[in-house]
Amino acid sequence: MAGTSRIVAVLGPTNTGKTHYAIERMLGYRTGVIGLPLRLLAREVYDRIVAARGPSVVALVTGEERIVPPRTQYWVCTVEAMPEGLGADFVAIDEIQLCADPERGHVFTDRLLRARGQHETLFMGSDTMQGPIRALVPEAQFMRRERMSQLVYTGSKKITRMPPRSAIVGFSVENVCAIAELIRRQKGGAAVVMGALSPRTRNAQVALYQNGEVDYLVATDAIGMGLNLDIDHVAFSALSKFDGRRMRPLAPNELAQIAGRAGRGMSNGTFGVTGEARPLEEGVAQAIMDHRFTPLQKLNWRSAALDFGSVERLVRSLEVAPDDLHLVRAREADDLGALKSLSQVAEVAARASDPASVRLLWDVCRIPDFRGISHAEHAGVSEVIFGHLHQRGAIPDDFMARQIRRIDRTDGGIDALSKRLAHIRTWTYVAQRRGWVGDESHWREETRAVEDRVSDALHGALTQRFVDRRTSVLLRRLKQKEALLADVNDKGEVTVEGEFVGRLEGFRFSPDKSAQGAEAKTLKSASLQALAPHFHLRAGRFYNAPDTEIDFTEQGGLMWGEAAVGKLTAGAEPLKPQVEVFVDDEAGPEVAQKVQRRLQHFIDRKVAALFEPLVNMQRDETLTGLARGFAFRMVEALGVLPRSEVAQEVKDLDQEARGALRKHGIRFGQYTIFMPLLLKPAPTRLRLVLWSLAQGLQEFPEAPPPGLVTVPTAKDAPEGYHEKAGYRAAGERAIRIDMLERLADMLRDQDSRGGFEATPDMLSITGMTLEQFADLMGGLGYKAERGERVKVKPVDEVVTDDPAPEVPTSADIVSDAPADLPPEAKEIDAAGLAPSTETPADPMPEAPVPAASEGGTVPGEPADARLDAPEMEVFYTFTWGGRANRGGGARGPRREGKPQGKGGGKPRRKDGGKPSGPKGAKGGAKSFSSRPPKQDKIDPDNPFAAALMGLKDKS
Repeated sequence: MAGTSRIVAVLGPTNTGKTHYAIERMLGYRTGVIGLPLRLLAREVYDRIVAARGPSVVALVTGEERIVPPRTQYWVCTVEAMPEGLGADFVAIDEIQLCADPERGHVFTDRLLRARGQHETLFMGSDTMQGPIRALVPEAQFMRRERMSQLVYTGSKKITRMPPRSAIVGFSVENVCAIAELIRRQKGGAAVVMGALSPRTRNAQVALYQNGEVDYLVATDAIGMGLNLDIDHVAFSALSKFDGRRMRPLAPNELAQIAGRAGRGMSNGTFGVTGEARPLEEGVAQAIMDHRFTPLQKLNWRSAALDFGSVERLVRSLEVAPDDLHLVRAREADDLGALKSLSQVAEVAARASDPASVRLLWDVCRIPDFRGISHAEHAGVSEVIFGHLHQRGAIPDDFMARQIRRIDRTDGGIDALSKRLAHIRTWTYVAQRRGWVGDESHWREETRAVEDRVSDALHGALTQRFVDRRTSVLLRRLKQKEALLADVNDKGEVTVEGEFVGRLEGFRFSPDKSAQGAEAKTLKSASLQALAPHFHLRAGRFYNAPDTEIDFTEQGGLMWGEAAVGKLTAGAEPLKPQVEVFVDDEAGPEVAQKVQRRLQHFIDRKVAALFEPLVNMQRDETLTGLARGFAFRMVEALGVLPRSEVAQEVKDLDQEARGALRKHGIRFGQYTIFMPLLLKPAPTRLRLVLWSLAQGLQEFPEAPPPGLVTVPTAKDAPEGYHEKAGYRAAGERAIRIDMLERLADMLRDQDSRGGFEATPDMLSITGMTLEQFADLMGGLGYKAERGERVKVKPVDEVVTDDPAPEVPTSADIVSDAPADLPPEAKEIDAAGLAPSTETPADPMPEAPVPAASEGGTVPGEPADARLDAPEMEVFYTFTWGGRANRGGGARGPRREGKPQGKGGGKPRRKDGGKPSGPKGAKGGAKSFSSRPPKQDKIDPDNPFAAALMGLKDKS
């Protein structure tokens, strides 16, 4: 392209509009070529020119992409891919200071020396290139452009305190990923830009940042090469990089190239350091702000006059030293290293025996090492490609298909997708070379399609890993102070701007548990702001909800459906608990007050309904004196009061006072003073909650299951629990207090001094086995003596047409066995009676004992049953054990106010023995007393008393 044309060097710092100026100058000519340092930047410029002139006249040529319309006028290329010999009117080279780059500098230097437009040539870059350009291109003119905004150094900042619209620069993939992950957790996410990304992936990531979906960009130094982004602050996470050979510190002009991305257009920018990077020295920071750097003295150069006579001669021509003082021979590049490696392979050396073969080998060696695995691995791939091209003239279709098929997958993570993208870039480059494949258009489309699919998958993986769309959306809305749109479904799931953020449980918001740290704070802040109107609507619905939708738990919680909305706290009186509401502060005091009023109304009505007898008694003004005092004690005790605690108060009550209290449902039991209506499951459940509140318990004991007569004794329960639960602890089990009073009525008819056995009715009302009943009686203060005796067999019933005879009692059973019972004594016989503990005086003629046969067996029994092995049963004899553990009134159980016999005990037989059994038993032993026979009295407390009196009158 040599010729007499205007050559201009447009030099200056970043953000001076040099690239924009070059595009305008090129479009002023009929044809033009512009060379750019990066494939990403080339794509950006290509899109701008296509927007201005249309795709039919604009070509894009990079190592992996080739779009060349038939009527191409303007060529947008990477510097390495710039076509030669076009004779274009205009030629421009961007970032010309890369002539000093150790890796690619020789390519830029070659364009500086040899690329010329017919009418105009532009070199755009840093001021540091003025000296070398003046020396190597004496005819060049210089144009100085000033930065359009200020660049200020702000020192070191933590990544978590990085301002929005910041770019954090790292110099390795691992560093970039680690920073992006941290920002995702703290700030909602970041876009990621690396030179190894395809233009499609890079553009998608940049769009996330430019559109405001994320406020942070994490990138390699690729952003320093002309990428125009809306960046306000650039932070360096490191000040050194690996240049392919070694780790080296970044020069001030390299730092300035990257820092200059901040403050685009007329907006000022800032730069600094973060992470483990040490603060910049004052002189370096000032030089970057003033754009003053050490001028470049030497440019990397490699001869363009290549000798393809043989491989050896080609290598020598590539290693020729420059003859200009401003040029220095470039270090061995990847293509030269690959050439030397392949020349050592015998088969390759044999094939490269003529100039055409050597030129082909050189073209193959110039395939970029996109994968970067190792030089040997790259040389191996190049050897295979050279073999196919030399032997067949093109790479076989089946070979290309196999290579692409292995790569055409979109599964896996970022690492796997990045490797596939690097692999497909190799075959995309091969497909772009003219004459290397059979069907060029097919393979170019195929490789491009695979690259696009992998690129999209990589963009998705990057976004999924490094962008929390939920947090980024909410942060953006909060920053813009826009109204947030929230929605709550019937399950309480909350979505804000379409993103799930947590659950609304009652009037408290629970953020999504997957959010951590700053992300969780952002979620809660945005969600509560968006939920403000929902709190008011929900409070209105709750205030008007019926009581059936509200309930209390056994731990004092208050529930609205399945959501906890408050809890009960102790009040000034046991029947007046207070309410503490569960409402987020952000809902406002109005919502909290409305919820509090509704819950207080609920619990007040619940107490009034379930404790109606107690409330009515408390309000009864007719109760005076001792009766009123006793009523107050009952209210304090929530309707259940052990008699032992008020024995003296009960004794002091006269019959009138007791009658007044009985009208309110109070029953004066032998063991407990209680209100039967308050023993139902619902009042019992609430009573335990109110009692636990009054006692200040941290964990409330639960009510026993409803309907049970006895329950296991709760060993670790607080004192007073069983009484408030409606039970009395006695031994290993606790018995319901109303059933205990029924049992006490039965025990009152027994000889507690002489001893008695458990009757079937006793076992029936308690629902216990004989052993459990003995333990219960022990807990009530009785002594239980265990014995064994021969079990009496029940007599077969004779079926007749006569009316059913009276059921015989235990005294009617004849037995010749001693008074020892076997363990089966706890079982009730077929007639529902327990065996008698006494030996009858005379045998029963109605039920003779079957005589034993000569064989020693009883008719109807197996022949092997012997009389000398009788079946035994266990029985217990109970006597009063004294006042210990009783908690009752006088010695032995008795009905209040009932006269006793002389000595206060039951009558005994004259011979000193125990009573033989229940009174009135027919046949067998009888009991006699010195007093008249006992008349059954009708209990005035019994609700059926009136009916019983009527029946008695009729009889």
